[in-house]
Amino acid sequence: MNILIIGSGGREHALAWKLKQSSKLDNLYIAPGNAGTAALGENLAIDTTDFSAIREVVIQNRIQMVVVGPEIPLVAGIHDFFLADGQLSGIPVIGPDSHGARLEGSKEFAKEFMVKNNIPTAKYFTVHQGNLDEGIEFLKNVKAPYVLKADGLAAGKGVLIIEHLDEAIQSLQEMLNGLFGSASSTVVIEEFLSGVECSVFVLTDGTHYKILPEAKDYKRIGEGDTGLNTGGMGAISPVPFATPEFMRKVEERMVIPTISGLRRENIDFKGFIFLGLMSCEGEPYLIEYNVRMGDPETEAVMMRIQSDLVDLLEGVAQGNLDKRTLVTDSRTAVTVMVVAGGYPGNYEKGKKIKYLETVEGSVVFHAGTKLDGEMVLTNGGRVLAVSSLAGSMDEALALSYKNTEKIFFEKMYYRTDLGFDLK
Repeated sequence: MNILIIGSGGREHALAWKLKQSSKLDNLYIAPGNAGTAALGENLAIDTTDFSAIREVVIQNRIQMVVVGPEIPLVAGIHDFFLADGQLSGIPVIGPDSHGARLEGSKEFAKEFMVKNNIPTAKYFTVHQGNLDEGIEFLKNVKAPYVLKADGLAAGKGVLIIEHLDEAIQSLQEMLNGLFGSASSTVVIEEFLSGVECSVFVLTDGTHYKILPEAKDYKRIGEGDTGLNTGGMGAISPVPFATPEFMRKVEERMVIPTISGLRRENIDFKGFIFLGLMSCEGEPYLIEYNVRMGDPETEAVMMRIQSDLVDLLEGVAQGNLDKRTLVTDSRTAVTVMVVAGGYPGNYEKGKKIKYLETVEGSVVFHAGTKLDGEMVLTNGGRVLAVSSLAGSMDEALALSYKNTEKIFFEKMYYRTDLGFDLK
């Protein structure tokens, strides 16, 4: 089978790494890919939303399956594009159509879906310019801190958590007036939930599902979860508090109602569903949906999947996922994200990365890199994901940190306290 992966980050490198292990794979293509994916398949210099160019390479290379990594092409309708094209309509796309992608593309749609399907979530109120006064009144009646979310995609930056009411009201007005562009023309105000976050991943063919290994990621740039939010500074799987009892609640209260709700709304969802959860005193609440695998969680989760990923994705495409087997490794996988100095603020690209060949016992997934001849250069804020699998969290972290210390590029930075809240 010839497979095309859409995307260029650590998630896509991890998916490529796992797909490459399958005896069912013939040729692997990644668009646009990075320096890491270049070692596993052929990178294609195509933008993830240039559907016409993607069409050409799919036909030219006789692609038989497309795996979409990031959310933007899904929300933009890449699956719809394939379905509407006579030459492409028979090629399975792993990822929902634009209607299903609204679970991530619109916070309002997602919250309405949760409420409609009795999925435990935080209280909320949707605000636009026409009901600003009601939105301010809602803020006055919830306890601090105040959570404001841009309705649309805002590159991971559209969520504000604010301690003081006056500041929350001001920020609400700024969001509605274009703080995050058109993404915040509608704002969802949420009640703040206190607890520990966890990411649960579900693979579904629209009817059947498999729950993949859960993970916990670390969003803040600084030690002890301080400083600015990032795209993720690391991940750990499994999560100690996600006990069999906790996961039973997640399946009964969230996974099953989600799949059933999608079917009721005639959304043929074939792909990954990411459940962003909060454990509040052992009870799961759903914070958000994503319609793809998380990053950097994928770099840890893929290390724990022992089954043939191509076989599982075939099950998604053919609607017989229930006939496929998911086997997971009971050991712990961790990912340490190495980022550019200054990230998530201003940072420089083009730094030469040295000593990757000295890494032993870990897998280095490339997140933001590019090739310049034989040199590997930095090409993003999050650069490398050093991932390890071991008998315990401490052993896996020790191995990743040992290998991270061997790597060098100018101004590189990583957190040294991952897992501090899981011990």
